[in-house]
Amino acid sequence: MHFSKLLLLSAATLSLAHPGEKHDPHVLKREIHARDALAARSKRALDACANTEHAKRLQQRTVSRRARTVRELRNARGITTSPKKWRRSSDDLEKWEAVNHNMTGLVDISSENPDVSIFAGNTSAILAPTITDGPYYVWGEISRQHVVEDEYCDGVDLYLEVQYIDVETCQPIKGAYVDIWNANATGVYSGISTSGNYAAGGWDSTYLRGIQETDSDGVVSFQSIFPGHYDGRATHTHLLTHLNASVNDNNGTLAVGTGTVAHIGQLFWNEALRSAVEDTYPYNTNTQDITSNADDMWSVEQASSAYDPFPDYVYLGNDLKDGLFAWKQIGINVSADYTDNSYYSIAAYYDENGGHQNSDSAAFGGGQEGGMPSGSAAPSGPIPSSTAV
Repeated sequence: MHFSKLLLLSAATLSLAHPGEKHDPHVLKREIHARDALAARSKRALDACANTEHAKRLQQRTVSRRARTVRELRNARGITTSPKKWRRSSDDLEKWEAVNHNMTGLVDISSENPDVSIFAGNTSAILAPTITDGPYYVWGEISRQHVVEDEYCDGVDLYLEVQYIDVETCQPIKGAYVDIWNANATGVYSGISTSGNYAAGGWDSTYLRGIQETDSDGVVSFQSIFPGHYDGRATHTHLLTHLNASVNDNNGTLAVGTGTVAHIGQLFWNEALRSAVEDTYPYNTNTQDITSNADDMWSVEQASSAYDPFPDYVYLGNDLKDGLFAWKQIGINVSADYTDNSYYSIAAYYDENGGHQNSDSAAFGGGQEGGMPSGSAAPSGPIPSSTAV
């Protein structure tokens, strides 16, 4: 692990990140050691279940589903040109990033026999490291697959599939609720109105945020846009996973205070793809400084010797304007609970009356770093159901 990189980050670099992203490096080091010990135990469990018949059948379904999804997306968008293909291999962050991501050929994914080498990805259920949810997590995101709204969402279309696997059994995790959120093309998060991030619409805005329940194969899918960058952080997409949570009666989102937080993670995007996106409109109007993956304060913690923090992806056509399909498999420990961990911090709530700041959050000077607020900041009413705009 690259502790030296984390510890040598200058105060100036840390101060550029959004307010609230402050964690003690010594605490991080201890948690990483504990994480590595858990990963070693999980590896032994994986060795026992990875070659079972149910694991092989799951992989076959996964490959077929991803290939079918890309064909359907291409057909729906009227794309007939051959897509570009990029492939990844695995190692620590520097080695992950050093993998050649130039075009490796043209692939006919309209074939009835999808190429396993494209869509198989990493199907070994490797334990994904847990890191911070950042200072802008909002409880009460709208239950929806399509998180792109009419305003403030211009950008490269991103169709993202994430699959969750139990690292102890290699079985898919059904019924988990997964939050997704990321900055828009100009580096602004919705739902937050504070120094460093004044969202149009303020606390009431919801663009590029949503939540979905995993299906029988442990899969959630979102239609979003490729995230924009902002000062002090590499380009990334947030994910947070709840287990055993209750849903509000009106089919909105999760009831406050229910379930456990089994995983908090961020997907990073390799520099070749990020650079290509940044050359397009409206990303090229973003005046904030760009931070590389190598200089990010969290990318080195999200990566491990076995876990690749970058999703696999294909261009749906031969140009970014046609959109991207990306996929990632995340292995988690279902008995873990980060509800009271400093990595878990709720910045705001969204309910039937709109958005509300959580004044207890450490991101806004409160004393609480994780879990539910100590006061009455949490809304008591149900969260409204909603469909995508």
